[in-house]
Amino acid sequence: MRKDAITLEEGRLGGLNDISAYPWVYERHRVFPAVFEDRCHNRIIDLSAGVGCVAQRIRDNYQAELVANDITPTCLKVLRKLGISTCSFDLDDNESSFPFGDGHFDAAISLATIEHLTYPDHFVRETYRILAEGGCLYISTPNYASLYSVLKLLFSGVVHDPLSEETLERYEFYAHVRYFTFKTLLNFVSSFGFTPQTVYVTLPLNGSRYQSLRTRSRFKAYMYRYERWLMYHILPARWIAEPIVCFQKRNEGSNGRLRRVVF
Repeated sequence: MRKDAITLEEGRLGGLNDISAYPWVYERHRVFPAVFEDRCHNRIIDLSAGVGCVAQRIRDNYQAELVANDITPTCLKVLRKLGISTCSFDLDDNESSFPFGDGHFDAAISLATIEHLTYPDHFVRETYRILAEGGCLYISTPNYASLYSVLKLLFSGVVHDPLSEETLERYEFYAHVRYFTFKTLLNFVSSFGFTPQTVYVTLPLNGSRYQSLRTRSRFKAYMYRYERWLMYHILPARWIAEPIVCFQKRNEGSNGRLRRVVF
């Protein structure tokens, strides 16, 4: 991991002590464990679990052995306070294998992580190794070719502003080192032997930004949600800001059609 990665994360969290005070809840968090559908996972690892927004939901609503990985002291402290089993190893150390045997897990979760890695090839290769045959990788990353990103760049001239007053905006400028599109994510992960199965897209509902908008104007929040509903049902997935893709470790190839589920 880059030397400044922990410093950046610690600065963003600002001494957080409890998950209830975490201000950046995303729609990608709320859809777990529902996205597991009927796949019956028994051993799950959350790679770069943060403060446990997803891990807590899985622990409370899904019967499986769960391990949460992170290297940031604040994240590990909050995860342990939640009573979640943790492990701490650097996902981006391309000279060290992940500390698990081949095929140890049948599901791995990686949300908004791969864009922070200097060695994403090592990360995907090791994730493939620790997954059992037929195991699933649930992965998301900002789609920099999404309609939102294209319009933002067109009208503002910036992707992430390092001088912004918003903590997250500044953090993303400094922390992101890889810029994926939906297509490059599919192609990149597939090149290591994974087969894309399903793309999950999340409507505004419980995320902190949507709830903030709803507090200011219920009508605007309703229109925003309806606009996204139309977009997610009409436009191709390549236009969506941050879909979650389920890849499966399997020998046979894809049937050519990627199933879409809207939550």
